[in-house]
Amino acid sequence: MTVAVKDNICTKSMPTTCSSAMLRDFRSPFDATVVQLLNDSGATIIGKANCDEFGMGSLNVHSIHGPVVNPHQHPSSALDWPVRERRSAGGSSGGSAAAVAAGMCSAALATDTGGSVRLPASYCGVVGLKPSYGLISRRGIYDHLQRWGVVSFADSLDCVGIIGKDVISASQVLDVLSVFDERDPTAARPLTRERAQELCSEHMAEWASLPSGDFTKLRIGIPQEYFPVSLDSSIVSPFRRVVRALKDRGATVLPVSLPNTSYALSAYYVIASAEASSNLARYDGVQYGLRVPLPPDSVTKSPGEAYSHSRTAGFGAEVKRRILLGTYALTADAFDNYFLQAQRLRQCIRDDFMRVFRVPNPLARSATPNVAGVHVLLHPSAVRTAPFLDEQDGLDAYTQDVLTVPASLAGLPALSLPMAVDAGGDGWPLGVSVVGQWGCEKMILTVGSTIENAERGTVVTSPG
Repeated sequence: MTVAVKDNICTKSMPTTCSSAMLRDFRSPFDATVVQLLNDSGATIIGKANCDEFGMGSLNVHSIHGPVVNPHQHPSSALDWPVRERRSAGGSSGGSAAAVAAGMCSAALATDTGGSVRLPASYCGVVGLKPSYGLISRRGIYDHLQRWGVVSFADSLDCVGIIGKDVISASQVLDVLSVFDERDPTAARPLTRERAQELCSEHMAEWASLPSGDFTKLRIGIPQEYFPVSLDSSIVSPFRRVVRALKDRGATVLPVSLPNTSYALSAYYVIASAEASSNLARYDGVQYGLRVPLPPDSVTKSPGEAYSHSRTAGFGAEVKRRILLGTYALTADAFDNYFLQAQRLRQCIRDDFMRVFRVPNPLARSATPNVAGVHVLLHPSAVRTAPFLDEQDGLDAYTQDVLTVPASLAGLPALSLPMAVDAGGDGWPLGVSVVGQWGCEKMILTVGSTIENAERGTVVTSPG
């Protein structure tokens, strides 16, 4: 299998720049654990994939290497590459998704903090898996100080994710990577993994043991809050077709409510920015990162001025914005009103998910099944198709991942799959997401495989 690696995951044979001038010349002395596991299993690492700087972005336009252009082409178009529509590949893992969509590799490693695997997968028409938080190692094989491996953005949210050309490819990579790493303090312990596997298998037995294609006892929830006003109308018809395909196989489809979803995006940006401001403080031009000498006419030449000069030159505009936002959220005056409040909302969002799932939470002390709950949730992956690269102004860029952030805050596994595009749309890919209980990757992959097969058999008339 050929695999690309996002540029914020360490590789000793290739640079790891995080698409930032701050790490332009950095070469890791070792591979991240996930890279080592792939090498040990015989995979071929073909190269590093572009990304938003330090993983901060939803459209892969914040990079010293330039923006990632979506390789998809309108079904009725045969234009050469230089004159095609220039649309975003999504971020921050747009390079990984574009590499898979263009056929450069079978799969790619990426990272997901608030949707950075699922959003690019949706825009590029490929499969994107964000695993349960703590399932896949984020550290380096020799990283006893816990500093390198996957370069941190927001430690309580970051997950190594997988982008594949199909569900089978993503599943194969997951099987290799989902092992306990004692060097990673955020890794789920072996007993927790075993408990999650037992609960998942127990509840899958209710419907997975039925004849192939029969989902009579599968319960699917449709969260009503995941259809905001900003959702493009062209997404509704393909999504309904996916729901009908599952109902035709006997699945029970139920409306569910996750009332705190509307607060998720605000809570995410406060928490992620606060953690980013702390993680990126190490890049001072002395111990880590780009060092830019002070100009000869500098008056004070203090350490603070030296740090500021290097960080100003090394970080891009988006990273600076998030550092400033996060630093403010952690100040004494704002800590209670912003950071702590965001953490309270995060817990409310987790509680929403736990109330609707039939499978008990293996991370909880007590595991009582919710007989009225659902096995998985189903919702659109994004509010629209890939936006044009020249449209990225204002707040719209910060709302692209409004449908992916809740699962990240709750640490749940989520899988984005391409849907067949209707003739009435603009011809660009659309994604549908399957979300499950912590540790239920096997469950969402099984449901995802059924959706994939159903969508491949869908005949869609090209526009015109």
